[in-house]
Amino acid sequence: MTPEPQPQRSTPAAHRPSEGPEAGPAESGVPPLSIVALDDDPDFRQYIAAVLGADGHQVLVAGTSEAFFALIEASMPDVALLDMKMGSESGEGVLGELRRRWPKLCVIVVTGYPSLDSMRQTFKREVFDYLAKPFSLADLRATLRQACQKLGLGQRPRDRLRTELGRQIRIARTERGWTLRDLSDSCGVSVSQLSSIERGAHLPSVESLIDIAGALQKQPSAWFSAAGF
Repeated sequence: MTPEPQPQRSTPAAHRPSEGPEAGPAESGVPPLSIVALDDDPDFRQYIAAVLGADGHQVLVAGTSEAFFALIEASMPDVALLDMKMGSESGEGVLGELRRRWPKLCVIVVTGYPSLDSMRQTFKREVFDYLAKPFSLADLRATLRQACQKLGLGQRPRDRLRTELGRQIRIARTERGWTLRDLSDSCGVSVSQLSSIERGAHLPSVESLIDIAGALQKQPSAWFSAAGF
C-alpha cells in the first residue's frame, strides 16, 4: 500500500472550526452534553473547549491518549471527539482502544488530513461522523444535534433507558415479522402498553420486561447494555 502523503501541518488557526455566531443550548438545538476531546494542538483544544462551553456543554480536553482515556473513564461522556493525526500517536490505535473499552460511546472524528481511505476505515469502527478541519461551528452543531436525535444523547439516564428499551423491543419484534398484536398474544402485555413502550413514552415494569424479552427470545441485559447501563 502506498503510504498516505503527509502534508505540512498548518497553523492552529487553519485547523480551527470556522467562526460562527455563539449559541446557547436553546439556540443550537442541542441539549447540554458531556464531551471529551483529544487533540495534540493546544490552541485547538482551548478553542473547542471555549466554543462548545459557550453552547452549554461540559467539555474536557486532553493532549495524549492516556489522558483522554482517563477522562473518559472518570466522566463517561456523551461524546468523544478524536483527532486522527497526532504526531507520534496513532489515531487509528486510539479509536480501536475506544471501541474495545467503550463500544457504545458516540465518537466523532476530526482531522486536518482527510482522505477517503481514512474515512472508510473510521466508519468501519462505527464512528458517528467524520469532520475535516477546518469545519464550521454550524457543521459541528449539526452533527451533535443529529447524534442527540439518533442516539438519545443528553437525556437523563431514565429517559435514555426508556428510549433505548423501546427501540430494542421494536427492532426485535420486527426482526421476527411480528405485529404488536402478535407480541401481545405471546407475552400478555396489552397492545396499547407495547405501543407506548416502543415509542419510548413508557418504561415497562420489571415483570413486563421479562415477559416481553422471553417472548422475543432476547436477554434483557443486552438491552440494558445497549442503553449504557
